[in-house]
Amino acid sequence: MMLVDYIDRGAQMAPSAPCLVDPDGTVVLTHDEFRTLTHRIAGALVRDGVRPGDRIGILSTNHPLALAGVAGILRAGAIWTAINVASGAADQAGFLATVGCRRIIHHQDLSDRVAELEERVEGLDPSVGFGGDTGFADWLAPPEFRAPDPAFEPDRIAMLLPTGGTTGRSKAVPITNHQIHLMCLAFRIHLRAPAPSRYLCATPMTHAAGLLCFPALADGGAVIVHHAVVPDRIFGSIERNRVSAIFLPPTALYKLLADPHVREHDYSSLRQFLIAGAPLAPDRLAEAVEVFGPVLTQTFGQAEAPLICTVHEAPEIAAAVADPALSRRLASCGRPSEIARIEIMDDEGALLGPGESGEIVVRSELVFAGYWQDAEATAQTVRPGGWYGTGDVGLRDEDGFVYLVDRKKDMIITGGFNVFPSEVEAFLHTFPAVGDCAVIGLPDPKWGEAVTAVIEAKPGFPLDEQSLIAQCKAHLGSVKAPKRIILRDLPRSGVGKVLKRALRDEYWATTTRRI
Repeated sequence: MMLVDYIDRGAQMAPSAPCLVDPDGTVVLTHDEFRTLTHRIAGALVRDGVRPGDRIGILSTNHPLALAGVAGILRAGAIWTAINVASGAADQAGFLATVGCRRIIHHQDLSDRVAELEERVEGLDPSVGFGGDTGFADWLAPPEFRAPDPAFEPDRIAMLLPTGGTTGRSKAVPITNHQIHLMCLAFRIHLRAPAPSRYLCATPMTHAAGLLCFPALADGGAVIVHHAVVPDRIFGSIERNRVSAIFLPPTALYKLLADPHVREHDYSSLRQFLIAGAPLAPDRLAEAVEVFGPVLTQTFGQAEAPLICTVHEAPEIAAAVADPALSRRLASCGRPSEIARIEIMDDEGALLGPGESGEIVVRSELVFAGYWQDAEATAQTVRPGGWYGTGDVGLRDEDGFVYLVDRKKDMIITGGFNVFPSEVEAFLHTFPAVGDCAVIGLPDPKWGEAVTAVIEAKPGFPLDEQSLIAQCKAHLGSVKAPKRIILRDLPRSGVGKVLKRALRDEYWATTTRRI
């Protein structure tokens, strides 16, 4: 199926049922109204000269009209360009330039950022704003407009995801209709949840949370749209809206568990509580089962192989919580899903047996065909035998459970987002007080890995740690900015090279895994 088919199916199944809902329970759009709005957005884009295959960006925090914008872009035959709202302007501009984005649809609160992007990125048409007095309603095609069905092309690119860049040039991951449909079918197989779903979307729609809206829409279910992860609002929304499904990365789950009122609410409506994006601390997983019930499911995937290469199903997690003999499995990301073959490979390309550590490799139709116009970067992901190399080091036990152990490269995963240390280091080196630095990820109960800058300060130069962090946030965005700065001498090789691996090992010495 094409992604627009999910929207049309929902409107056929339950035209007058709630489709998009505010956290307070207010119905924003029914399924029929949502479908009509996507036609009107598609018509306006085509009227403005957008052609099939054009890249159109959405820049917004979670908002019902942002999701409608995504669907309208797809209905027009264009490609949804998923701009990470948490990134800095330089990152966003680099990504938009890489993919040749033509236009941005944005929330009015981000008008200043869009103006900056229009100055930085050549070829951007004037943006379209929504929310408040932006003229969005006047921009839409007439209510009676119906766009023709896009051609049935399952391998057509539906969306482009940014990966972040190590040299200032972002890579873009193309995701096809077929990949997303396959991912949704796999969730049907493994999560076995009754339909229609009432899905709470609180983390950015530009990532997994947004993709998971589509299966809920196809059932004639409702998406409850939250602008951010605010614990008391989520607790109340689950009760009020009888939420049956929710997705969160580990950092957001930790935020819920840390709230003093987390145990005071009714979560009996939950059937799926999906966790993905980074490794999850076993004790926190056990606590989450205790609080929310035996509904926790964990998956492992990457942008290049979306979300469900492995799956640790809710009954397996609940069994591991209840049985001390199985508790070690709480550190696992599960077993291969129905749509992916997972193996462990050594550096020579040989597949390894149970208990042996190596790179986690994947073969599946879920795996992308290659980075957008970047054959060199694509070639670096290919392993002998046509396997996709994830860059993650792991092992598999005798029962097929996969465990993440380490990372082949220095990339940091913090709160489910990828951060490349060299970019942060390059910015830190612009400060006179920074003699040298190394950015590493350190174990953190909330973020999984906390971006940490280890700095050798220049003698005689004052270094204000909080000011430095604040300037990093302003330039790089809050995700990439260091959470902590450590002042010390850096370990070096005989020729003076910073030994980042040795530095990282020093701080991870007391942990059982390195990711």
